[in-house]
Amino acid sequence: MASAQLPVSKLNLGTLRSGSVTYRARQALEFYLYVGPWILGFVLLTAGPMIYSLVLSFHEFDLFHPWRYVGLENYRFLLFEPFPKSLFWKSLGVTAYYSALSVPVGVIASLILAVLLNTKIRGVPLYRTLFYLPSLTPSVASALLWIWIFNSRFGLANAVLRLFGIPPIHWLTDANVVIPAFVLMGLWSAGGNTMVIFLAGLQGVPQHLYEAAQIDGAGWYQKLRTVTLPMISPTIFFNLILGVIGSFQVFGTSFLMTSGGPDYATYFLVYYIYAQAFQMLHMGLGSAIAWALFLIQLTLTLLQFYLSKKWVYYAGEA
Repeated sequence: MASAQLPVSKLNLGTLRSGSVTYRARQALEFYLYVGPWILGFVLLTAGPMIYSLVLSFHEFDLFHPWRYVGLENYRFLLFEPFPKSLFWKSLGVTAYYSALSVPVGVIASLILAVLLNTKIRGVPLYRTLFYLPSLTPSVASALLWIWIFNSRFGLANAVLRLFGIPPIHWLTDANVVIPAFVLMGLWSAGGNTMVIFLAGLQGVPQHLYEAAQIDGAGWYQKLRTVTLPMISPTIFFNLILGVIGSFQVFGTSFLMTSGGPDYATYFLVYYIYAQAFQMLHMGLGSAIAWALFLIQLTLTLLQFYLSKKWVYYAGEA
């Protein structure tokens, strides 16, 4: 009887194996069908242009004449040609100055808003919506609004200063003031995505930690310093990464409000890319600046990851 049933068992096992192979093949096919459009879009719209720009950075090209291979000449021009022939170091300094001011101010302002909006008070969903709405304003409309606010003669900013007897400030035409003005303008969107991410991090802090701190007699500042900030340090780190990357990609406000001026005071790196590639048609040089910007951002990101080991606390770590 056992020997008579053996072929049937072998047949069933073979059928199961064949069915499982077919099922796995169908799963793989469905996976590639779903992910295929994204892969195609990434190759054609992201990876392809990146590789193309890398190759282009070693050539001289103005859209009207054939490519001419120049090797590292574009990079040598950026790094070693003096100002004003090369504006790379000038634009890098302007971008770094803006980043050093805007990132801490923006992160701190968003954190303060998130802490205030994390309280259990009546109407807090409405307040969260109202603080988030300005971040949805299109960049062009926002820039036009701030051009009016920063107008030296009729602007709202100087009108407020006059109430306190402070003389008017040339916000967008004074090279010493324009970057702080841009930083102040960035507070317009402090209630945007950065605040939402902070709010999510704050709501993930275990309540029993606050209760234990309160039993020990801790006030609000002690709770903030010993409980809140350590527990949301990964969120702070994440927002710092995004903030630094975003601050090195500023373009729209400079293009619309100051055109890189006054006296190159808002001549950011991305504006330099635009000027070389699309105004002067130095496509190879513009590509070289773009890759230099990429390497700078990559270096800063890796440096932040290295330094994060000293201050970022992850729950569950020993």
